[in-house]
Amino acid sequence: MAKATLEQWRMFKAVVEHGGFAGASAAVHKSQSTVHHAVQKLEAALQIKLLEVKGRKAFLTDSGKLILRRAEFLIEEAGKIESVASTLSEGVESTLKIAVDEVFPNSTLYQALVKISELYPLLKIELVQSVLTGANELLSNGIVDLAISSIPIYGISCSMLCDVEFIAVAHKDHPLHQQTEQLNFRDLKLHRQIVVRDSATQTSHNEGWLGADMRWTVSHLQNSIDMVSQNLGYAWLPKSKISALIENQTLIALNLEQGTTRALNLYLMCNDTDRLGPAAQEFKEQIIALTTKTINLSFG
Repeated sequence: MAKATLEQWRMFKAVVEHGGFAGASAAVHKSQSTVHHAVQKLEAALQIKLLEVKGRKAFLTDSGKLILRRAEFLIEEAGKIESVASTLSEGVESTLKIAVDEVFPNSTLYQALVKISELYPLLKIELVQSVLTGANELLSNGIVDLAISSIPIYGISCSMLCDVEFIAVAHKDHPLHQQTEQLNFRDLKLHRQIVVRDSATQTSHNEGWLGADMRWTVSHLQNSIDMVSQNLGYAWLPKSKISALIENQTLIALNLEQGTTRALNLYLMCNDTDRLGPAAQEFKEQIIALTTKTINLSFG
């Protein structure tokens, strides 16, 4: 049988976070004496000293630092259990929030959304389109339920979806197409490259070659496509997004010695599968099924 209660662990953590018993008391909505008594009982049960009080401040002992790390995991897991129970008791969620990297094929995304709406007609769907680690940040901060990103987050539920092929292209009249010999990266440095900015606000991640001295950075993939289509620069763009422009020869692939194409893996991620509501679970299954079908068709 456990010697300490979850409530005692939460009060102990609150004392540490707020620097003393007075701050913890306000944070957990308990009297100061109740918080103090809970920590004393915790120390007595464990037979170790967790805190040292100096004036009005409480400081962790060396043992307390070690115990706190374990306690934080316990409190977090308890919170997840309560969240799962809440999801199960409420039934179908009212809102599904999804962050999707802009390079993900729209047709696949829209098929999944249509299917979800047919099954759950009253479901509100909030779709946030992101670039690079933008989806990761939204998922990590609990703003979205699911994220499709090219940057996997280790330690959470992460399913490989598909590869997106990027191709280096420029407008048919771009000077790079006038050279008869194959192009190298030194040739590219003499011309303007259009790149898309990471949409994350806390971190920044670069993808691909960023060696051009002349570079325009934009916030959305469509901006990059529009600029390259108007002969304002070259870029590596998702082939699925520019197939029509390649077919009508508005855009032409650059004749590079190497690196004309590259593949980017996309992943579907969620913090905890058990905490997903029925609609989110269904969306996850639909996306995985649709991308698997696409892969099978492309290779079969």
